[in-house]
Amino acid sequence: MNFDFIQTIRNKGFLPRLFHREFGGLHEAAYLLGIFAIFSQILGLVRDRLLAHIFGASPALDIYYASFRIPDFLFVSVASFASATAIVPFFIERQGKGNASAKKFLDDVFTLFFLAMMVASAIAYFLIPSISPLIAPGFSPEAQAELTFLSRLLLFSPFLLGLSNLIGSITQSVNKFFVFALSPVLYNIGIILGIVFLYPIFGLKGIVLGVILGAVFHLCIQLPVVVREGFFPHFSRKIDFKSIKRVVLLSLPRTLALSAGNITILLLITFASLISAGSISIFQFSFNLQSVPLSIIGVSYSVAAFPTLSRLFSSGDKKQFLEKVITAAQHIIFWSLPVVFLFVVLRAQIVRVILGSGRFSWDDTRLTAAALALFTISLIAQSIVLLFTRAYYAAGNTKKPLFVNVVSSVVIIVLAYFFMNSFNGDTRVFLESVLKINDISGASIIMLPLAFTVGMFLNAFILWFFFARDFGAFTGEVYRAFSHSFSASIVMGVVSYQFLKVFSLTFDLNTFMGIFLQGFFSGVLGIFSGILVLIFLKNPEFSTVKKYIARKFWKSHPIASGQEDI
Repeated sequence: MNFDFIQTIRNKGFLPRLFHREFGGLHEAAYLLGIFAIFSQILGLVRDRLLAHIFGASPALDIYYASFRIPDFLFVSVASFASATAIVPFFIERQGKGNASAKKFLDDVFTLFFLAMMVASAIAYFLIPSISPLIAPGFSPEAQAELTFLSRLLLFSPFLLGLSNLIGSITQSVNKFFVFALSPVLYNIGIILGIVFLYPIFGLKGIVLGVILGAVFHLCIQLPVVVREGFFPHFSRKIDFKSIKRVVLLSLPRTLALSAGNITILLLITFASLISAGSISIFQFSFNLQSVPLSIIGVSYSVAAFPTLSRLFSSGDKKQFLEKVITAAQHIIFWSLPVVFLFVVLRAQIVRVILGSGRFSWDDTRLTAAALALFTISLIAQSIVLLFTRAYYAAGNTKKPLFVNVVSSVVIIVLAYFFMNSFNGDTRVFLESVLKINDISGASIIMLPLAFTVGMFLNAFILWFFFARDFGAFTGEVYRAFSHSFSASIVMGVVSYQFLKVFSLTFDLNTFMGIFLQGFFSGVLGIFSGILVLIFLKNPEFSTVKKYIARKFWKSHPIASGQEDI
Protein backbone atom coordinates (compact mmCIF):
# COMPACT_ATOMS: atom_id res chain seq x y z
CA MET A 1 0.00 0.00 0.00
CA ASN A 2 2.93 2.39 -0.60
CA PHE A 3 1.15 4.77 -2.92
CA ASP A 4 3.17 7.37 -4.81
CA PHE A 5 1.00 10.24 -3.60
CA ILE A 6 1.76 9.29 0.01
CA GLN A 7 5.50 9.64 -0.50
CA THR A 8 5.00 12.88 -2.45
CA ILE A 9 3.01 14.44 0.38
CA ARG A 10 5.57 13.28 2.91
CA ASN A 11 8.50 14.75 0.97
CA LYS A 12 7.05 17.99 -0.36
CA GLY A 13 4.29 18.82 2.10
CA PHE A 14 1.21 20.00 0.23
CA LEU A 15 -0.61 21.32 3.30
CA PRO A 16 -0.03 24.67 4.95
CA ARG A 17 2.11 24.73 8.07
CA LEU A 18 -0.99 25.35 10.13
CA PHE A 19 -2.13 21.81 9.36
CA HIS A 20 1.00 20.52 11.09
CA ARG A 21 1.24 23.07 13.89
CA GLU A 22 1.23 21.73 17.42
CA PHE A 23 -0.97 23.31 20.08
CA GLY A 24 0.42 22.37 23.46
CA GLY A 25 -1.37 24.42 26.12
CA LEU A 26 -4.67 23.21 27.53
CA HIS A 27 -6.43 26.52 26.89
CA GLU A 28 -4.81 27.06 23.48
CA ALA A 29 -5.83 23.59 22.32
CA ALA A 30 -9.26 23.82 23.93
CA TYR A 31 -9.96 27.23 22.38
CA LEU A 32 -8.77 26.02 18.98
CA LEU A 33 -11.03 22.98 19.24
CA GLY A 34 -13.80 25.22 20.53
CA ILE A 35 -13.55 27.60 17.57
CA PHE A 36 -13.70 24.76 15.07
CA ALA A 37 -16.50 23.18 17.08
CA ILE A 38 -18.37 26.46 16.60
CA PHE A 39 -17.78 26.27 12.83
CA SER A 40 -18.90 22.65 12.80
CA GLN A 41 -21.95 23.36 14.92
CA ILE A 42 -22.92 26.35 12.77
CA LEU A 43 -22.87 24.05 9.77
CA GLY A 44 -24.82 21.53 11.82
CA LEU A 45 -27.43 24.20 12.48
CA VAL A 46 -27.55 25.02 8.77
CA ARG A 47 -28.08 21.30 8.15
CA ASP A 48 -30.92 21.14 10.67
CA ARG A 49 -32.53 24.31 9.32
CA LEU A 50 -32.54 22.83 5.83
CA LEU A 51 -34.14 19.64 7.16
CA ALA A 52 -36.69 21.62 9.19
CA HIS A 53 -37.51 23.77 6.18
CA ILE A 54 -38.02 20.81 3.86
CA PHE A 55 -39.76 18.38 6.22
CA GLY A 56 -40.82 20.10 9.45
CA ALA A 57 -41.40 17.68 12.33
CA SER A 58 -42.77 14.97 10.04
CA PRO A 59 -42.90 11.19 9.55
CA ALA A 60 -40.33 11.39 6.74
CA LEU A 61 -37.80 13.10 8.98
CA ASP A 62 -38.60 10.62 11.75
CA ILE A 63 -37.53 7.83 9.37
CA TYR A 64 -34.29 9.64 8.52
CA TYR A 65 -33.31 10.14 12.16
CA ALA A 66 -34.34 6.61 13.18
CA SER A 67 -32.19 5.15 10.40
CA PHE A 68 -29.04 6.27 12.26
CA ARG A 69 -29.69 4.14 15.33
CA ILE A 70 -28.30 0.79 14.15
CA PRO A 71 -25.23 2.26 12.37
CA ASP A 72 -24.55 4.42 15.43
CA PHE A 73 -24.72 1.37 17.67
CA LEU A 74 -22.30 -0.42 15.36
CA PHE A 75 -20.00 2.58 15.54
CA VAL A 76 -19.86 2.74 19.35
CA SER A 77 -19.86 -1.03 19.92
CA VAL A 78 -17.14 -1.95 17.40
CA ALA A 79 -15.37 1.12 16.01
CA SER A 80 -14.86 2.60 19.49
CA PHE A 81 -12.24 -0.07 20.17
CA ALA A 82 -9.97 1.97 17.91
CA SER A 83 -10.89 5.38 19.33
CA ALA A 84 -8.48 8.02 20.57
CA THR A 85 -9.18 7.40 24.25
CA ALA A 86 -8.17 3.77 23.78
CA ILE A 87 -5.25 4.29 21.40
CA VAL A 88 -3.57 7.49 22.63
CA PRO A 89 -2.13 6.17 25.94
CA PHE A 90 -0.62 3.10 24.26
CA PHE A 91 0.58 5.04 21.24
CA ILE A 92 2.33 7.58 23.47
CA GLU A 93 3.88 4.73 25.43
CA ARG A 94 5.13 3.12 22.19
CA GLN A 95 6.50 6.45 20.96
CA GLY A 96 8.77 6.43 23.98
CA LYS A 97 10.31 3.26 22.54
CA GLY A 98 10.68 4.73 19.06
CA ASN A 99 8.49 5.50 16.06
CA ALA A 100 8.96 2.02 14.62
CA SER A 101 7.34 0.48 17.68
CA ALA A 102 4.48 3.00 17.54
CA LYS A 103 3.98 2.34 13.81
CA LYS A 104 3.83 -1.45 14.34
CA PHE A 105 1.23 -0.98 17.07
CA LEU A 106 -0.87 1.25 14.81
CA ASP A 107 -0.70 -1.24 11.92
CA ASP A 108 -1.88 -4.06 14.18
CA VAL A 109 -4.84 -2.02 15.43
CA PHE A 110 -5.75 -0.97 11.89
CA THR A 111 -5.70 -4.55 10.61
CA LEU A 112 -7.98 -5.89 13.32
CA PHE A 113 -10.27 -2.85 13.11
CA PHE A 114 -10.72 -3.33 9.37
CA LEU A 115 -11.56 -7.02 9.69
CA ALA A 116 -13.89 -6.52 12.67
CA MET A 117 -15.85 -3.75 10.95
CA MET A 118 -16.25 -5.78 7.78
CA VAL A 119 -17.66 -8.75 9.70
CA ALA A 120 -19.88 -6.63 11.97
CA SER A 121 -21.25 -4.63 9.02
CA ALA A 122 -22.13 -7.81 7.13
CA ILE A 123 -23.97 -9.23 10.16
CA ALA A 124 -25.81 -5.95 10.73
CA TYR A 125 -26.87 -5.81 7.07
CA PHE A 126 -28.78 -9.08 7.37
CA LEU A 127 -30.21 -8.36 10.83
CA ILE A 128 -31.54 -4.86 10.15
CA PRO A 129 -34.93 -5.98 8.71
CA SER A 130 -35.63 -7.86 11.95
CA ILE A 131 -34.35 -5.11 14.25
CA SER A 132 -36.00 -2.08 12.60
CA PRO A 133 -39.55 -2.84 13.89
CA LEU A 134 -38.16 -2.94 17.42
CA ILE A 135 -36.50 0.46 17.04
CA ALA A 136 -39.59 2.28 15.75
CA PRO A 137 -42.68 0.21 16.64
CA GLY A 138 -44.90 3.19 15.90
CA PHE A 139 -43.95 3.24 12.20
CA SER A 140 -46.19 1.97 9.40
CA PRO A 141 -45.03 -1.03 7.28
CA GLU A 142 -44.04 1.36 4.47
CA ALA A 143 -42.01 3.47 6.89
CA GLN A 144 -40.37 0.32 8.26
CA ALA A 145 -39.27 -0.69 4.76
CA GLU A 146 -37.75 2.76 4.14
CA LEU A 147 -36.07 2.63 7.55
CA THR A 148 -34.47 -0.73 6.69
CA PHE A 149 -33.14 0.54 3.36
CA LEU A 150 -31.63 3.72 4.76
CA SER A 151 -30.12 1.93 7.76
CA ARG A 152 -28.36 -0.52 5.47
CA LEU A 153 -26.99 2.29 3.33
CA LEU A 154 -25.70 4.11 6.39
CA LEU A 155 -23.51 1.14 7.36
CA PHE A 156 -20.74 2.77 5.31
CA SER A 157 -20.66 5.66 7.77
CA PRO A 158 -19.43 3.89 10.95
CA PHE A 159 -16.68 2.16 8.97
CA LEU A 160 -15.36 5.44 7.55
CA LEU A 161 -15.75 7.42 10.78
CA GLY A 162 -14.20 4.63 12.81
CA LEU A 163 -11.16 4.63 10.54
CA SER A 164 -11.04 8.42 10.76
CA ASN A 165 -11.11 8.27 14.55
CA LEU A 166 -8.23 5.81 14.49
CA ILE A 167 -6.27 8.25 12.34
CA GLY A 168 -7.44 11.07 14.61
CA SER A 169 -5.87 9.40 17.62
CA ILE A 170 -2.50 9.90 15.92
CA THR A 171 -3.12 13.56 15.08
CA GLN A 172 -4.08 14.16 18.72
CA SER A 173 -1.07 12.28 20.05
CA VAL A 174 1.29 14.56 18.11
CA ASN A 175 -0.79 17.63 19.06
CA LYS A 176 -1.88 18.33 15.48
CA PHE A 177 -5.29 19.54 16.62
CA PHE A 178 -5.95 21.67 13.54
CA VAL A 179 -6.97 18.91 11.13
CA PHE A 180 -8.59 16.96 13.95
CA ALA A 181 -10.78 19.98 14.66
CA LEU A 182 -11.43 20.58 10.94
CA SER A 183 -12.74 17.08 10.21
CA PRO A 184 -16.22 17.54 11.82
CA VAL A 185 -16.62 20.75 9.81
CA LEU A 186 -16.12 18.85 6.57
CA TYR A 187 -18.45 16.11 7.78
CA ASN A 188 -21.31 18.58 8.06
CA ILE A 189 -20.40 20.10 4.70
CA GLY A 190 -20.89 16.68 3.13
CA ILE A 191 -24.34 16.32 4.68
CA ILE A 192 -25.36 19.79 3.53
CA LEU A 193 -24.25 18.97 -0.01
CA GLY A 194 -26.44 15.87 0.19
CA ILE A 195 -29.47 17.90 1.30
CA VAL A 196 -29.03 20.65 -1.29
CA PHE A 197 -27.91 18.68 -4.34
CA LEU A 198 -28.72 15.00 -3.85
CA TYR A 199 -32.09 15.10 -2.07
CA PRO A 200 -33.90 16.70 -5.06
CA ILE A 201 -32.64 13.80 -7.19
CA PHE A 202 -32.74 10.77 -4.88
CA GLY A 203 -35.05 11.78 -2.02
CA LEU A 204 -34.08 10.66 1.50
CA LYS A 205 -31.43 8.38 -0.01
CA GLY A 206 -29.68 11.49 -1.32
CA ILE A 207 -29.32 12.91 2.20
CA VAL A 208 -27.88 9.61 3.41
CA LEU A 209 -25.40 9.69 0.52
CA GLY A 210 -24.41 13.14 1.77
CA VAL A 211 -23.74 11.64 5.21
CA ILE A 212 -21.43 9.08 3.63
CA LEU A 213 -19.71 11.82 1.63
CA GLY A 214 -19.16 13.76 4.85
CA ALA A 215 -17.60 10.70 6.46
CA VAL A 216 -15.19 10.46 3.50
CA PHE A 217 -14.25 14.12 4.01
CA HIS A 218 -13.81 13.48 7.76
CA LEU A 219 -11.24 10.78 6.99
CA CYS A 220 -9.39 12.27 4.05
CA ILE A 221 -8.55 15.62 5.66
CA GLN A 222 -6.47 13.86 8.35
CA LEU A 223 -4.57 11.46 6.09
CA PRO A 224 -1.86 13.88 4.80
CA VAL A 225 -0.78 14.83 8.32
CA VAL A 226 -0.50 11.19 9.36
CA VAL A 227 1.46 10.46 6.18
CA ARG A 228 3.85 13.32 6.87
CA GLU A 229 4.41 12.07 10.40
CA GLY A 230 5.20 8.61 8.99
CA PHE A 231 2.25 6.83 10.60
CA PHE A 232 0.08 5.94 7.61
CA PRO A 233 -1.41 2.53 8.60
CA HIS A 234 -0.78 -0.68 6.67
CA PHE A 235 -2.06 -4.22 7.02
CA SER A 236 0.04 -6.32 9.39
CA ARG A 237 1.08 -9.81 8.38
CA LYS A 238 1.90 -10.77 11.95
CA ILE A 239 -0.09 -9.15 14.73
CA ASP A 240 1.25 -8.63 18.23
CA PHE A 241 -1.84 -9.86 20.06
CA LYS A 242 -0.30 -9.12 23.44
CA SER A 243 -0.44 -5.39 22.75
CA ILE A 244 -3.89 -5.65 21.18
CA LYS A 245 -5.13 -7.50 24.25
CA ARG A 246 -4.13 -4.52 26.41
CA VAL A 247 -6.08 -2.17 24.12
CA VAL A 248 -9.12 -4.44 24.18
CA LEU A 249 -9.03 -4.76 27.95
CA LEU A 250 -8.85 -0.98 28.26
CA SER A 251 -11.45 -0.36 25.56
CA LEU A 252 -14.01 -2.97 26.55
CA PRO A 253 -15.44 -1.15 29.58
CA ARG A 254 -15.47 2.12 27.63
CA THR A 255 -17.15 0.47 24.67
CA LEU A 256 -19.77 -1.08 26.94
CA ALA A 257 -20.34 2.35 28.51
CA LEU A 258 -20.75 3.98 25.09
CA SER A 259 -23.04 1.16 24.03
CA ALA A 260 -25.15 1.73 27.13
CA GLY A 261 -25.44 5.41 26.23
CA ASN A 262 -26.31 4.58 22.64
CA ILE A 263 -28.93 2.07 23.74
CA THR A 264 -30.36 4.77 26.00
CA ILE A 265 -30.85 7.16 23.07
CA LEU A 266 -32.16 4.29 20.95
CA LEU A 267 -34.83 3.43 23.54
CA LEU A 268 -35.75 7.10 23.95
CA ILE A 269 -36.24 7.21 20.17
CA THR A 270 -38.40 4.08 20.49
CA PHE A 271 -40.56 5.83 23.11
CA ALA A 272 -40.78 8.90 20.87
CA SER A 273 -42.04 6.79 17.93
CA LEU A 274 -45.04 5.80 20.04
CA ILE A 275 -46.11 9.36 20.88
CA SER A 276 -47.12 11.02 17.60
CA ALA A 277 -45.78 11.71 14.10
CA GLY A 278 -42.87 14.11 14.26
CA SER A 279 -41.94 13.31 17.87
CA ILE A 280 -38.62 11.74 16.88
CA SER A 281 -37.83 14.89 14.92
CA ILE A 282 -38.64 17.10 17.91
CA PHE A 283 -36.43 14.97 20.14
CA GLN A 284 -33.55 14.97 17.66
CA PHE A 285 -33.74 18.70 16.85
CA SER A 286 -33.64 19.65 20.53
CA PHE A 287 -30.88 17.13 21.25
CA ASN A 288 -28.81 18.53 18.36
CA LEU A 289 -29.27 22.10 19.60
CA GLN A 290 -28.11 21.28 23.12
CA SER A 291 -25.15 19.45 21.61
CA VAL A 292 -23.85 22.74 20.21
CA PRO A 293 -22.60 24.17 23.53
CA LEU A 294 -21.66 20.66 24.70
CA SER A 295 -19.33 20.23 21.73
CA ILE A 296 -17.87 23.71 22.09
CA ILE A 297 -17.26 23.50 25.83
CA GLY A 298 -17.29 19.99 27.26
CA VAL A 299 -15.86 18.10 24.29
CA SER A 300 -13.20 20.71 23.53
CA TYR A 301 -11.77 20.78 27.06
CA SER A 302 -11.90 17.01 27.56
CA VAL A 303 -10.27 16.30 24.18
CA ALA A 304 -7.59 18.97 24.66
CA ALA A 305 -6.75 17.71 28.14
CA PHE A 306 -6.63 13.99 27.36
CA PRO A 307 -3.13 13.60 25.80
CA THR A 308 -1.51 15.63 28.58
CA LEU A 309 -3.44 13.82 31.31
CA SER A 310 -2.22 10.54 29.81
CA ARG A 311 1.41 11.74 29.89
CA LEU A 312 1.17 13.11 33.43
CA PHE A 313 -0.34 9.95 34.85
CA SER A 314 2.04 7.74 32.89
CA SER A 315 5.01 9.69 34.31
CA GLY A 316 3.63 9.38 37.85
CA ASP A 317 2.94 13.10 38.32
CA LYS A 318 -0.47 12.66 39.95
CA LYS A 319 -0.39 16.11 41.55
CA GLN A 320 -0.18 17.84 38.17
CA PHE A 321 -2.71 15.36 36.83
CA LEU A 322 -5.26 16.45 39.44
CA GLU A 323 -4.45 20.14 38.96
CA LYS A 324 -5.13 19.93 35.22
CA VAL A 325 -8.47 18.20 35.84
CA ILE A 326 -9.40 20.89 38.37
CA THR A 327 -8.47 23.65 35.93
CA ALA A 328 -10.52 22.08 33.15
CA ALA A 329 -13.50 21.57 35.49
CA GLN A 330 -13.37 25.21 36.60
CA HIS A 331 -13.39 26.48 33.02
CA ILE A 332 -16.13 24.06 31.99
CA ILE A 333 -18.31 25.44 34.79
CA PHE A 334 -17.30 29.00 33.93
CA TRP A 335 -18.54 28.61 30.35
CA SER A 336 -21.45 26.22 30.89
CA LEU A 337 -23.55 28.01 33.51
CA PRO A 338 -24.09 31.20 31.46
CA VAL A 339 -25.02 29.09 28.43
CA VAL A 340 -27.60 27.18 30.46
CA PHE A 341 -29.31 30.36 31.66
CA LEU A 342 -29.24 32.01 28.24
CA PHE A 343 -30.57 28.93 26.46
CA VAL A 344 -33.42 28.53 28.94
CA VAL A 345 -34.41 32.21 28.75
CA LEU A 346 -33.96 32.56 24.96
CA ARG A 347 -35.10 29.05 24.00
CA ALA A 348 -38.03 30.12 21.81
CA GLN A 349 -35.95 32.73 19.98
CA ILE A 350 -33.10 30.24 19.45
CA VAL A 351 -35.36 27.55 18.01
CA ARG A 352 -37.40 29.91 15.87
CA VAL A 353 -34.37 31.65 14.37
CA ILE A 354 -32.47 28.41 13.67
CA LEU A 355 -35.29 26.07 12.65
CA GLY A 356 -38.33 28.27 12.02
CA SER A 357 -38.58 27.99 8.27
CA GLY A 358 -40.76 26.32 5.66
CA ARG A 359 -42.77 23.46 7.12
CA PHE A 360 -41.48 23.89 10.68
CA SER A 361 -44.62 25.16 12.44
CA TRP A 362 -45.09 27.29 15.56
CA ASP A 363 -46.22 24.21 17.51
CA ASP A 364 -43.02 22.46 16.40
CA THR A 365 -41.08 25.47 17.69
CA ARG A 366 -42.76 25.45 21.09
CA LEU A 367 -42.24 21.73 21.65
CA THR A 368 -38.62 21.85 20.49
CA ALA A 369 -37.95 24.90 22.69
CA ALA A 370 -39.39 23.13 25.73
CA ALA A 371 -37.33 20.01 25.09
CA LEU A 372 -34.23 22.16 24.48
CA ALA A 373 -34.62 23.90 27.84
CA LEU A 374 -34.77 20.56 29.66
CA PHE A 375 -31.82 19.12 27.74
CA THR A 376 -29.68 22.24 28.27
CA ILE A 377 -30.04 22.13 32.05
CA SER A 378 -27.86 19.00 31.94
CA LEU A 379 -25.04 20.76 30.03
CA ILE A 380 -22.75 21.08 33.06
CA ALA A 381 -23.39 17.49 34.08
CA GLN A 382 -22.66 16.18 30.57
CA SER A 383 -19.45 18.23 30.31
CA ILE A 384 -18.19 17.11 33.71
CA VAL A 385 -18.96 13.49 32.82
CA LEU A 386 -16.89 13.85 29.63
CA LEU A 387 -13.96 15.33 31.55
CA PHE A 388 -13.92 12.83 34.41
CA THR A 389 -14.43 9.91 32.04
CA ARG A 390 -11.43 10.90 29.93
CA ALA A 391 -9.40 11.51 33.08
CA TYR A 392 -10.16 7.98 34.23
CA TYR A 393 -9.24 6.66 30.78
CA ALA A 394 -5.96 8.56 30.93
CA ALA A 395 -5.32 6.84 34.27
CA GLY A 396 -6.03 3.47 32.67
CA ASN A 397 -9.24 2.91 34.65
CA THR A 398 -12.31 2.31 32.50
CA LYS A 399 -14.34 0.17 34.91
CA LYS A 400 -15.69 2.97 37.08
CA PRO A 401 -16.96 5.12 34.18
CA LEU A 402 -18.58 1.94 32.82
CA PHE A 403 -20.34 1.23 36.09
CA VAL A 404 -21.55 4.82 36.48
CA ASN A 405 -22.68 5.13 32.86
CA VAL A 406 -24.62 1.89 32.99
CA VAL A 407 -26.35 2.94 36.20
CA SER A 408 -27.16 6.32 34.67
CA SER A 409 -28.51 4.73 31.48
CA VAL A 410 -30.79 2.40 33.42
CA VAL A 411 -32.07 5.31 35.50
CA ILE A 412 -32.79 7.37 32.36
CA ILE A 413 -34.80 4.58 30.73
CA VAL A 414 -36.77 3.79 33.90
CA LEU A 415 -37.50 7.48 34.50
CA ALA A 416 -38.53 8.00 30.86
CA TYR A 417 -41.06 5.18 31.10
CA PHE A 418 -42.31 6.42 34.47
CA PHE A 419 -42.48 10.09 33.44
CA MET A 420 -44.36 9.35 30.21
CA ASN A 421 -46.94 7.27 32.05
CA SER A 422 -47.37 9.92 34.75
CA PHE A 423 -47.74 12.83 32.32
CA ASN A 424 -51.32 13.66 33.24
CA GLY A 425 -53.40 15.61 35.71
CA ASP A 426 -51.71 18.33 37.75
CA THR A 427 -48.22 17.28 36.64
CA ARG A 428 -49.11 17.81 32.99
CA VAL A 429 -50.84 21.15 33.67
CA PHE A 430 -47.85 22.41 35.68
CA LEU A 431 -45.17 21.42 33.15
CA GLU A 432 -47.15 22.66 30.14
CA SER A 433 -47.72 25.98 31.88
CA VAL A 434 -44.08 26.46 32.90
CA LEU A 435 -42.77 25.49 29.46
CA LYS A 436 -45.59 27.26 27.60
CA ILE A 437 -46.76 24.27 25.57
CA ASN A 438 -50.43 24.19 26.58
CA ASP A 439 -52.85 22.43 24.23
CA ILE A 440 -50.22 20.99 21.88
CA SER A 441 -50.51 17.42 20.65
CA GLY A 442 -47.54 15.24 21.55
CA ALA A 443 -46.46 17.35 24.55
CA SER A 444 -45.42 14.21 26.43
CA ILE A 445 -42.21 14.26 24.36
CA ILE A 446 -40.75 16.62 27.00
CA MET A 447 -40.64 13.73 29.47
CA LEU A 448 -37.78 12.18 27.53
CA PRO A 449 -35.30 15.09 27.89
CA LEU A 450 -36.42 15.48 31.52
CA ALA A 451 -35.47 11.86 32.23
CA PHE A 452 -32.19 12.33 30.37
CA THR A 453 -31.26 15.39 32.43
CA VAL A 454 -31.99 13.73 35.78
CA GLY A 455 -29.92 10.71 34.77
CA MET A 456 -26.97 12.84 33.63
CA PHE A 457 -26.85 14.75 36.92
CA LEU A 458 -26.82 11.44 38.76
CA ASN A 459 -23.96 10.34 36.50
CA ALA A 460 -21.96 13.50 37.21
CA PHE A 461 -22.46 13.35 40.98
CA ILE A 462 -21.38 9.71 41.25
CA LEU A 463 -18.32 10.26 39.03
CA TRP A 464 -17.40 13.36 41.05
CA PHE A 465 -17.59 11.36 44.28
CA PHE A 466 -15.43 8.53 42.93
CA PHE A 467 -12.88 10.86 41.34
CA ALA A 468 -12.43 12.92 44.51
CA ARG A 469 -11.97 9.73 46.52
CA ASP A 470 -9.44 8.24 44.07
CA PHE A 471 -7.33 11.29 43.21
CA GLY A 472 -7.96 13.86 45.94
CA ALA A 473 -10.73 16.21 47.01
CA PHE A 474 -11.08 19.44 45.06
CA THR A 475 -14.57 20.66 45.88
CA GLY A 476 -13.28 23.93 47.37
CA GLU A 477 -11.51 25.05 44.21
CA VAL A 478 -14.44 24.19 41.98
CA TYR A 479 -17.01 25.69 44.38
CA ARG A 480 -15.42 29.13 43.99
CA ALA A 481 -15.66 28.87 40.21
CA PHE A 482 -19.26 27.70 40.49
CA SER A 483 -20.31 30.52 42.83
CA HIS A 484 -18.78 33.20 40.59
CA SER A 485 -20.25 31.79 37.39
CA PHE A 486 -23.64 31.15 38.99
CA SER A 487 -23.85 34.74 40.28
CA ALA A 488 -23.00 36.14 36.85
CA SER A 489 -25.41 33.74 35.16
CA ILE A 490 -28.33 34.72 37.40
CA VAL A 491 -27.80 38.37 36.54
CA MET A 492 -27.35 37.47 32.89
CA GLY A 493 -30.60 35.48 32.80
CA VAL A 494 -32.65 38.12 34.60
CA VAL A 495 -31.38 40.95 32.40
CA SER A 496 -31.97 38.95 29.20
CA TYR A 497 -35.50 38.02 30.29
CA GLN A 498 -36.43 41.61 31.12
CA PHE A 499 -35.10 42.91 27.82
CA LEU A 500 -37.08 40.25 25.95
CA LYS A 501 -40.17 42.07 27.21
CA VAL A 502 -38.75 45.45 26.24
CA PHE A 503 -37.78 44.41 22.72
CA SER A 504 -41.09 42.63 22.16
CA LEU A 505 -42.56 46.13 21.99
CA THR A 506 -39.81 47.31 19.65
CA PHE A 507 -39.52 44.61 16.98
CA ASP A 508 -42.10 42.83 14.85
CA LEU A 509 -42.10 39.30 16.27
CA ASN A 510 -43.99 37.98 13.27
CA THR A 511 -40.82 38.25 11.17
CA PHE A 512 -37.54 36.37 11.22
CA MET A 513 -35.53 39.55 11.67
CA GLY A 514 -37.74 40.75 14.51
CA ILE A 515 -37.32 37.52 16.49
CA PHE A 516 -33.60 37.44 15.75
CA LEU A 517 -33.03 41.03 16.91
CA GLN A 518 -35.13 40.51 20.02
CA GLY A 519 -33.10 37.47 21.06
CA PHE A 520 -29.76 38.90 19.91
CA PHE A 521 -29.94 42.21 21.76
CA SER A 522 -31.44 40.62 24.87
CA GLY A 523 -28.64 38.05 24.91
CA VAL A 524 -25.89 40.61 24.29
CA LEU A 525 -27.11 42.87 27.09
CA GLY A 526 -27.40 39.86 29.38
CA ILE A 527 -23.85 38.76 28.55
CA PHE A 528 -22.54 42.28 29.12
CA SER A 529 -24.15 42.38 32.57
CA GLY A 530 -22.65 38.99 33.40
CA ILE A 531 -19.18 40.17 32.38
CA LEU A 532 -19.52 43.16 34.71
CA VAL A 533 -20.29 40.77 37.58
CA LEU A 534 -17.23 38.65 36.75
CA ILE A 535 -15.02 41.75 36.64
CA PHE A 536 -16.40 42.89 40.02
CA LEU A 537 -15.70 39.44 41.50
CA LYS A 538 -12.18 39.43 39.95
CA ASN A 539 -12.92 36.04 38.47
CA PRO A 540 -9.66 34.20 37.59
CA GLU A 541 -11.25 32.18 34.76
CA PHE A 542 -12.31 35.40 33.06
CA SER A 543 -8.76 36.73 33.45
CA THR A 544 -7.41 33.54 31.86
CA VAL A 545 -9.74 33.94 28.90
CA LYS A 546 -8.56 37.51 28.34
CA LYS A 547 -4.92 36.44 28.61
CA TYR A 548 -5.17 33.70 25.99
CA ILE A 549 -7.15 35.87 23.61
CA ALA A 550 -4.54 38.61 23.99
CA ARG A 551 -1.84 36.03 23.19
CA LYS A 552 -3.67 35.18 19.93
CA PHE A 553 -3.65 31.46 20.66
CA TRP A 554 -4.63 30.70 17.05
CA LYS A 555 -1.19 32.03 16.01
CA SER A 556 0.72 29.97 18.55
CA HIS A 557 4.16 28.82 17.39
CA PRO A 558 4.82 25.11 17.04
CA ILE A 559 6.27 23.44 20.11
CA ALA A 560 7.86 20.05 20.43
CA SER A 561 5.91 17.26 22.03
CA GLY A 562 8.57 16.90 24.69
CA GLN A 563 8.12 20.53 25.74
CA GLU A 564 4.39 20.29 26.11
CA ASP A 565 3.11 21.53 29.46
CA ILE A 566 -0.63 21.90 29.82
